[in-house]
Amino acid sequence: MAMLVVVTEAVPPRLRGRLAVWLLEVRAGVYVGDVSRRIREMIWEQINALAEEGNVVMAWASNHESGFEFQTYGANRREPWDHDGLRLVRFLPFETN
Repeated sequence: MAMLVVVTEAVPPRLRGRLAVWLLEVRAGVYVGDVSRRIREMIWEQINALAEEGNVVMAWASNHESGFEFQTYGANRREPWDHDGLRLVRFLPFETN
């Protein structure tokens, strides 16, 4: 079992309801829980199937140097970036129209 945090933006209510089955919604769109790897992977499958145009980040405790891992779904200015084996986040420039 490992601590899991899921943060959602602009996702459909059915995904929020599905996440609330497994995790506690501590703030609007912010879910936390202590789940197994199998449940974490099942939650990620639900996110991929139901998030539509929204965006999601899922982070969990691990034995990496940083102490956690994360993955993202959907468009966001924050982009995961691997730097010498360490996973960081970089900001994309603002889009101008």
